[in-house]
Amino acid sequence: MQTEPPVKPSFWLSVKAVVWSFVGLRSRLAFEQDTQRINPLHVVLVGLMGVFVFVAGLMALVNWIVPG
Repeated sequence: MQTEPPVKPSFWLSVKAVVWSFVGLRSRLAFEQDTQRINPLHVVLVGLMGVFVFVAGLMALVNWIVPG
């Protein structure tokens, strides 16, 4: 049985994992693979950026709907 070579942690893998986490759709196999392939610091940074973008988007939407 041939095993895959280890994948170096990348920022893109962290972004993909955090986006799927925000959506709430992630298979257990993909989650387990991500825990071995992503850098926890990247996940924290991407998560904070994602929360900031989400909150800023909600604030912009509310200000657009309710002027004033």
